[in-house]
Amino acid sequence: MAVYFVTGTDTDAGKTLVTSGLLALAHREGLTTLGLKPVASGCESTPQGLRNVDALTLQAQSVPAPPYATVNPFAYAPAIAPHLAARRAGEIPTLDALVERSAEALAEARDLTLIEGAGGWRVPLNDDEDLAGLARRLELSVILVVGLRLGCLSHARLTAEAVRADGLALAGWVGNLIDPGFAEDAALYRDNLATLERCLAAPCLGVVPRLDAETPDARARAAAHHLRLPDHN
Repeated sequence: MAVYFVTGTDTDAGKTLVTSGLLALAHREGLTTLGLKPVASGCESTPQGLRNVDALTLQAQSVPAPPYATVNPFAYAPAIAPHLAARRAGEIPTLDALVERSAEALAEARDLTLIEGAGGWRVPLNDDEDLAGLARRLELSVILVVGLRLGCLSHARLTAEAVRADGLALAGWVGNLIDPGFAEDAALYRDNLATLERCLAAPCLGVVPRLDAETPDARARAAAHHLRLPDHN
């Protein structure tokens, strides 16, 4: 069983796209999969309860399909930082609670399990803990999603440094093209990717271009064509 924590250089770097793409790729190769989004803000009210579109995307790429509560046990309505959204809901999520719920989900072994964080590496969970603590407590290797746009080199290097400073390995990184203008000069674009590969000192698991697919499922399957699974020993 391979389990990784997926983080990003920032909010909207493309964590869900890459996570769902990796799950779709694994399923295409005949593997069982599980995508988890332990904490999610920006959830919508439905007859079944609060639902987050990113968590639903991961649920759809998890085979066999798990209950929603397994994928996203801590769901909050406001589309703001998770610890602030939880505070407005009158809750204080703790790292102990996250570890407990994640351990329950991980008890059912899958060939590949990806745990997607929220925001960037240092996003707060409460006043004293951050969400990266979940990766630390579970001793998970990390996949870094780099949102390819101006400023991404520094963001990526700082995140990789923080991951390693926390004693965790960087299993690989994925570039996700956020700003099409970033790739207009093909030679410069290649140079930026080469800089990331050199500075991050970790395998590149793929570079996802801008995708035309409209539905989350179609986007996951399209992204899978640009990705490879991390090596797992």
